[in-house]
Amino acid sequence: MQGERNHVDQGGTETRAGVAPPGRPADTHRRGAVVAALMLAMALAALDATIVSTAVPQIVGDLGGFSYFSWLFSGYLLAVTVTLPVYGKLSDTFGRKPVLVAGAAVFLLGSLLCAAAWNMGALIAFRVVQGLGGGALQGTVQTLAADLYPLEERPRIQSKLSTVWAVSAVAGPGIGGLLAAYAGWRWIFLVNLPIGAVALWLVVRHLREPRRELERRPRIDWAGALAVFACGGVLLTALVQGGVAWPWLSAPSLALFGTGLALAGAVVVIERRAAEPVIPGWVWRRRTIAAVNLALGALGLLMVAPSVFLPTYAQSVLGLAPVAAGFVLSVWTLTWPVSAALSQHVYRRIGFRNTAMLGIGTAALILFAFPFLPYPGSAWQPTLLMLLLGAALGLFQLPLIVGVQSTVGWAERGTTTASVLFCRQTGQTIGASVFGAVANGVLAARLGGAGDLDSVTRGLDSGAVPEATRRAIADAVHAVYIGAGCAAAAAFLVLLFLAPRRFPVLKEQ
Repeated sequence: MQGERNHVDQGGTETRAGVAPPGRPADTHRRGAVVAALMLAMALAALDATIVSTAVPQIVGDLGGFSYFSWLFSGYLLAVTVTLPVYGKLSDTFGRKPVLVAGAAVFLLGSLLCAAAWNMGALIAFRVVQGLGGGALQGTVQTLAADLYPLEERPRIQSKLSTVWAVSAVAGPGIGGLLAAYAGWRWIFLVNLPIGAVALWLVVRHLREPRRELERRPRIDWAGALAVFACGGVLLTALVQGGVAWPWLSAPSLALFGTGLALAGAVVVIERRAAEPVIPGWVWRRRTIAAVNLALGALGLLMVAPSVFLPTYAQSVLGLAPVAAGFVLSVWTLTWPVSAALSQHVYRRIGFRNTAMLGIGTAALILFAFPFLPYPGSAWQPTLLMLLLGAALGLFQLPLIVGVQSTVGWAERGTTTASVLFCRQTGQTIGASVFGAVANGVLAARLGGAGDLDSVTRGLDSGAVPEATRRAIADAVHAVYIGAGCAAAAAFLVLLFLAPRRFPVLKEQ
C-alpha cells in the first residue's frame, strides 16, 4: 500500500467537497449531514427494484397490462444505465451538487407521476422518468463519497452505502408487500417523496463545493449524449427483450442489434470530434480504469446467477416457501458490507489489485462449487455458499471502486465513477439475457422442449413440482452457476494481466 500511496499520476491536487481543515466542529457536522443525505438518496435507488416487484400483482390487477408489465423494471433499468455516462460528465463539468439536486428532483417527479398513473403504459413511461433521475442518484452519490473522504477514510463511507443496499434488499420486499396490501400500491411511489425531500434539503443546505475557475465556458456534448442514450437504449432493449418478447434470431432482434451497432459507430465518430466528449477516450486508454471497468462488468454479469435463479432453485428443488427462498438469497447482503468495511485492512497491506483478485478468485471457487451440492440437498448448504460469496464479493468490489477513484482528480472522478457503474449495469443486463438463454436451453434439453424457466416458475404455485422438472431446474441453475464462475475467472484474468500491480494513486491536499 505504501507504493500506492506514494505514487503520483499526472493530474493535480484536489479539495474534498464540504470538508474544511481539521478541528472545526461545524464542518464535521456539515459533512455528517451530507453523508446522511447521500445515504437517503442511495436508499431511494436501492429500494426501487425490490419494493416495486412485490406489488406487481396489485398493479396488474388495477391497471391491467400483464403482457408487458416487465417493462416496469426494464424501462427503469434502461434509463438508469444509459444516463450514467452523461451525468458523470455533467458532474465533472458543473459540480456534483447541481447534478444531484436535479437528478433527485426528476426522480421524485417520476415517483409522483407513477403514483398518479392511470394505465400500465403511463406507469411504464413514468418509470422511465424515474430512471432518468435514478442515474444521477447512483453515479453522483458514489462520486461524492470519494470527494468527501480522503483515501484512508473512504472505506467508511463506502461501507455505509453498501449497508444501505443490504438493508434495502432485505427490507424492500416486506415494505412493498405491506404498502401494497394495506395502503395501496400507489404508496410504494409516494413514500419516496418525504425521503427524497429530506435528502434534497440536507444537500442544498449543507453541501459546499469549492469554487472552480473555468478557463472557458463549458461546452456540453449534446450530440454525444443523445447518441449514447440512443445507442444504449437500442442495444439494451435488444438484450432485455431478446428471447422473451421475440426469438433471438427474429427480425426485431436483428433489426435492433443492427441499429445498435450502427449507433455505436456514430458514438465513436461523434465522441472523437467533440471538444468535451461524454465518454472521453482516456476512460479506456488508462490501464487501471479499463481493467476496473471490465472486472466490474463481469461482476454485474455473475451477480445475475444468484439474484435471479437462486430463488427459483430454492422453491422448486429445495421445496422452500417464497419467504424462506428469499432468505437464502438475502444472506449475502449480510456479509458483503462487513467484508467491504474490513477490506481496507487487506488492501493497505497487499494493494488494491491483489485484494480484488483474492476476492474474485474466492468467488469463482464458490460459484464452481454450487453444482456439486447434493441433490436435492438442504437449505443450509446454498445459504452457506451465499454467505461466503457475499464476503468474497465485498473484498472484490470495494477495493476496485476506492482504488480507481483515487487515481483521478476531482475533474475526472465523476466520469470515471460513471463508467464503472455503467459497465456493471451493462454486465447485469447481458447476464440476464445470456444466463436466461442458458437456463432455458438446459430445461428444453432435459424436458424435451416442454417449457422454459418462466413457465416452470409460474407453475410453482400449482402444487408439487414433478421430479423430472425438479432435476431439470437443478441442472439449469447449475449451468448458470458454472457460467457465473467463468465470469469471475475472467475478471480474475483481467486484473492479473491488464491492471497494474500498484494503482497510480494521486496525492491529496
